[in-house]
Amino acid sequence: MSTSTAPTTSPAERRGPGRAELIALLAMGMALAALGIDLMLPAFADIRQAFDLPADATEVSGIVTTYFLGLALGQLAYGPLADRFGRKPTLYVGFAVYLVGALAGAFAPSLPLLLLSRFVWGLGSAGPRVVTLAVVRDSFEGERMSRAMSFIMAVFILVPIAAPTIGAAIVAVTTWRWIFGFCVAALLVMAVWALRLPETLAPEHRLELSPRRILSAGRFVVANRQTRAYTLAMTALYGSFTSYLGSSEIIIGDVFDAAGSFPVIFGGLAAVMGVGMLVNARIVEAVGARRLSHVLLLGYVACSAVFAGVALATGGTPPLWAYLLAMAPLLGCHALVIPNFNTIAMDPMGAVAGTASSVIGSVQIAVGALLGSLLDAAFDGTVRPLAIGFFGYGLLALALVLWAERGRLFRPLRPVEPVEEPQLAEVPQV
Repeated sequence: MSTSTAPTTSPAERRGPGRAELIALLAMGMALAALGIDLMLPAFADIRQAFDLPADATEVSGIVTTYFLGLALGQLAYGPLADRFGRKPTLYVGFAVYLVGALAGAFAPSLPLLLLSRFVWGLGSAGPRVVTLAVVRDSFEGERMSRAMSFIMAVFILVPIAAPTIGAAIVAVTTWRWIFGFCVAALLVMAVWALRLPETLAPEHRLELSPRRILSAGRFVVANRQTRAYTLAMTALYGSFTSYLGSSEIIIGDVFDAAGSFPVIFGGLAAVMGVGMLVNARIVEAVGARRLSHVLLLGYVACSAVFAGVALATGGTPPLWAYLLAMAPLLGCHALVIPNFNTIAMDPMGAVAGTASSVIGSVQIAVGALLGSLLDAAFDGTVRPLAIGFFGYGLLALALVLWAERGRLFRPLRPVEPVEEPQLAEVPQV
């Protein structure tokens, strides 16, 4: 059997939405996950007050961490389901779990129960994420896959631009619990829109749902040097990013005394990421996903080194403008690197796209959230832990990429080693 199961026609050429609508639909499905995070950030102060926590308590960062853990663990289940029953049914399972978690959070009487509901909410968000990656892999290959993923991520990243402002408006008018209601409403809109999503997994490519098959597919994923290394590199970069998400509210409010400007600052930096992904979508086919991502990774490490140096030189409290000048290029590089790393990691995985997307996503998010929580725990009232984390994790990502490429960067995206064909024969179909 071939290692690729990409159809000869794209979903845009079959019954259902056109290419632009398909990309927007997938992007907004993934954006439900971002909505569940970024909408909550302006409500942290109100949540502390509601549960009688000190104004500088970091326990509320668990709202982000538990959500990410659910998002990570949930993907391990959705991948095999998507490979057996199809992409669309799996998507609606995720929607249902998402709905339960959001509603439970709206009525949670204590912080522990709120954190539990956030974990369930994250489990639900994993469904759209896995399905999106699988549908993209079903429909595209190589640089075209990176271009499609960049458009999806660019639309997806627009959510953080507006979400904090929406969250702040909700909190200003009513209680923070209505934020959960807003997410429920967004979910219901997506559930109706997703009825137009075509099923991209052909019946002959559906895989058996059994422990043996799942383990075999998992081995197929982790045995590939390219997939393994780029997944771990994404994970390292994601560690810095999750810490940024979890600590941005307290950094802007406490370190820079600019809590009132948080939605604008956070949204502006998100806009930088959105622009970066749009740029990536425009140039990746001409430059190549591998070459472009390698250049950007080196830029990421250089920018993080400058950020760490400024943080240390200023005792961890640089001027706000210096912090923003450091974060903008870092987040811009992050936005361009991640879609390309996803493409490189998923490119050899056409035969088991659902399982591969779940393994890649769960490792990236679970371990990335853990790495981010280490930086959050080291918060000392300055930006030093975050700056050092960006630099250290960036170096780790660079080392992993060098290992994957055997020390040779900037090569074009190429077919993987032929070792995968015998492994794939162990993955039974139904």
